[in-house]
Amino acid sequence: MIGSAVAQGGEGGGAALDQVALMTGSAGVIALGLMWVGYLHRTRRITWLQRVADRLGRAFDQPGWVALPLALFLATILTALLGFIWDVSLHIGNGRDEGPLANPAHYFILAGLFFLFTAGMAAIVLPLDEKPGVAAVRITRTWYAPVGGILLAGCGLYALIGFPLDDVWHRIFGQDVTLWGPTHLMLIGGAGLSLVGVLLLEFEGRRNRPEPERARPRRIWWMRTFAFGGLLIGLSVFQVEYDFGVEQFRLVLQPMLMVAAATISLVAARLTLGAGSTLVVVAFAAVVRAVVAVLVGGPIIDAPRNVFPLYLGIAVVVELLALLPFTRRRILWGAVAGLAAATIGLWLESLWVAAMYVDPWPASMWPELLATAVPTGIAGGVVGAMFATVLRGEPLPRPAVRRTLMVLAVLVVAAATTSGLMIEVPENARAEVQLRDADPARGRMVHADIRIRPADLVGTDPEWVQILSWQGGVGSDSPGRGLVVDQLRRIGPGHYESTKPVPVHGTWKTVLRIEDGRTHTALPIFMAADPGIGAEEVPALDSFTRPFVPEISVLQRERSFDHPAWLFGAASLVVLVCSLILIAALSWGAARINDRYPHADRADERVPATVP
Repeated sequence: MIGSAVAQGGEGGGAALDQVALMTGSAGVIALGLMWVGYLHRTRRITWLQRVADRLGRAFDQPGWVALPLALFLATILTALLGFIWDVSLHIGNGRDEGPLANPAHYFILAGLFFLFTAGMAAIVLPLDEKPGVAAVRITRTWYAPVGGILLAGCGLYALIGFPLDDVWHRIFGQDVTLWGPTHLMLIGGAGLSLVGVLLLEFEGRRNRPEPERARPRRIWWMRTFAFGGLLIGLSVFQVEYDFGVEQFRLVLQPMLMVAAATISLVAARLTLGAGSTLVVVAFAAVVRAVVAVLVGGPIIDAPRNVFPLYLGIAVVVELLALLPFTRRRILWGAVAGLAAATIGLWLESLWVAAMYVDPWPASMWPELLATAVPTGIAGGVVGAMFATVLRGEPLPRPAVRRTLMVLAVLVVAAATTSGLMIEVPENARAEVQLRDADPARGRMVHADIRIRPADLVGTDPEWVQILSWQGGVGSDSPGRGLVVDQLRRIGPGHYESTKPVPVHGTWKTVLRIEDGRTHTALPIFMAADPGIGAEEVPALDSFTRPFVPEISVLQRERSFDHPAWLFGAASLVVLVCSLILIAALSWGAARINDRYPHADRADERVPATVP
């Protein structure tokens, strides 16, 4: 059974072998070239690399082994972010790729991740006649590497491994057209968590500068604030399906993911950088996301529009809580800030969600929302506080305590995520649908009148009862740039009607979706024929009755179930283990730096707290 899935390749499976060979060969040639440059530098046969690093060091007020990796990182992570948002929009508007080389966004992603790894390796290779700090890791008798560089390279390698694993995954399990495919999470997770390595590398460089620590505090403060803004963006990428309004998982996961990203980033930023820093962090993140959103959803690329979390309400809550007198008790304050962020801050964020997002948060969802977001917020606040403690040069709790706190934080987020993934598909439920043609000039567009049976299947305040039409073609004259979402109007119990025409022609996939609590289901209204995966057309008849099915079987038609039942769980477990190793490595790096560097006197801290 595995052999038949692997053999399919191409459409619905892995990439064509010629494209795999071309990408692998190109990556190998580039890697060998970079390794050769590193070898020449380590053997002192070239000097230009050191001169470039030193010149950037003077500009960044950092040692060259920090400045050059930071410059590479800044140039490439923005490229990867643009490619990532663009790639998601193309899949939403067009569906699956004809191959990795046929999707222009893949070039941006691959270049960004490849040079993310290169930035980390540059930090490892550059130090020649110095030990880059007391926490540096010994590689050979005279070669030491900074911890932040090792972590940065590790994040890049973790993300890059996701590319070949993604192809293998598709060959076995078919295409999973969702951001939350396990190998997809490796790609975005490595890039998002790389900011932890960047901030630790910057700390090592700052503590090893030959000039006085406070030589240019304003520049240092702004650089670090932007780095925290990058961390906030990186931790927010897991929510991007919600940003487009094509989430394939329960809505209750969105606020939980928001509060996790916000508490870790903003608590750490406020404790590290002082008053006003969280407002600058969210402003920087908003500007970057807005520029990318305009590039992708504007006239340049003309793909489906996307929005993004603002985090302003949570930032204001964190800033106000910093006025309390117990901020010196970092971890306790972080837990309290996380609690406030997951309640008051999240309520303020819900106002932005209601105004800008496709799917606002209904009142009926708030009990479960708070049950998952509050422990996640407390855990995120504790992790953010410990991270800030490292960056401030203050002592962490003893090893047993900090390890316990990290393990508990991971378990809390895992439990909240698992709860959010639990769904129920109703048995013997169906919908009677009547379609009425509208606006034939743009292909067949229809209005829908829908009666759900049983009539009490959906309550009065569901997360959504909607018609989703997607994959109609980016850049075509079709409505919505390949994406249309219509929130249905409730007429009476079980009786709904559309509020605007939806497409049922061409390559469109139009489905009726329901989420009410844990009820999560859908049925097809129109599905174009797909010879590439052997799927026949599901016609949009003027009148029909169809049963509700698991939503994944409709939205992810390309998925293959022609494999042993245990194989998917085993493959997912491998990805989970890799992810836990990455988290453990980042925790190890932070702890090593904290244990090896002398701790700052809180009365005279070495870190600039506010903008001078």
